[in-house]
Amino acid sequence: MSGLVMERISHAFGSTQVLRKVSLVAESGKLTCLLGPSGCGKTTLLRLAAGLETVQNGRITLRGEKVADNQEGLCLAPEKRGIGIMFQDYALFPHLNVFDNIAFGLSNLTDERRKWIEESLQRFGLAKHQHSFPHVLSGGQQQRVALLRALAPEPKILLLDEPFSGLDVTRRAQIREETLSFLKECGVAVLMVTHDPDEAMFMADHIVIMKRGEVVQAGTPVQIYFHPQNSFVAELFGELNHFEGLVHNGQVSTPFGACSIPSIPDQEKAQVLVRMEGIHVTMGHNKSAHDGKNITFGHVEEVFLLGRSSHLHIRVPGPNDQDSVILHVRVPGVLKPEFGAAVTVWTDEKQVFVFPAD
Repeated sequence: MSGLVMERISHAFGSTQVLRKVSLVAESGKLTCLLGPSGCGKTTLLRLAAGLETVQNGRITLRGEKVADNQEGLCLAPEKRGIGIMFQDYALFPHLNVFDNIAFGLSNLTDERRKWIEESLQRFGLAKHQHSFPHVLSGGQQQRVALLRALAPEPKILLLDEPFSGLDVTRRAQIREETLSFLKECGVAVLMVTHDPDEAMFMADHIVIMKRGEVVQAGTPVQIYFHPQNSFVAELFGELNHFEGLVHNGQVSTPFGACSIPSIPDQEKAQVLVRMEGIHVTMGHNKSAHDGKNITFGHVEEVFLLGRSSHLHIRVPGPNDQDSVILHVRVPGVLKPEFGAAVTVWTDEKQVFVFPAD
């Protein structure tokens, strides 16, 4: 069931167009993530869904009920939309304790909702803080209180604006996991804004990628990651190795050999993008290391150890006997070869993407 439907939303602030005919669906019981760089229109879209901005062009529907339509002059007030909002800075009331902050949006604190608040505080390890004030809580604790406050009135949809950006790295992963589990149990439709691709991949059932006020691709995390529709989408998910050349006989040359490009005409420029983790490495020069054709040999230039992974710079011959190129490679675990060590490298075809040159 569709919790939130936004159709052909366009919006401008003065002469600056920030949204251009954006359409999306956030289904009940699922988390939809708006992903894109700062300034692409994500937060404006969230504010329009909440009713904090008046729709200039387009229509918004919540659970089958129209709440905004510029052609009809309809713009339902935020408090009448049944929406929960969690802001980036949490916006807790400093003069209210934890329990009263959570219960603030309830017009009638029934025994059922009181029990829900008490059980939720217990689940998040906050029961002993229910009479504490926000300033004595950690960032993670404040985040949980803000989340419970947004969910307490049982909204039709929950809007989250960068909900984890204020947390330190060590706590962020744990709190994200706890939050996701809790939201799934609540069954509410969730629309979340983030500029963190890893966060979107971890949290979302559906990702909507935005650029300059437009949707450039939407799909599941698997579809987005393994089947990007353009270089912008591919580059959102980490550093890439870039190769460019003219298409000849349906192929373009790369350091790994010829790459088939049937979709781009001959003599047109094409770019081949390879993820860092899409390049595999074995020590020594060994042709039998890989049976496929996408193989080359090189030497280690630099090594950066990051604990969970190692980043290597590997110099390999360029395509068609051109000057050598440096590959950026990410391998799991700790790998620290000596400078100049010989290596064999090859690609995972699922991590190689081909597009027309920009």
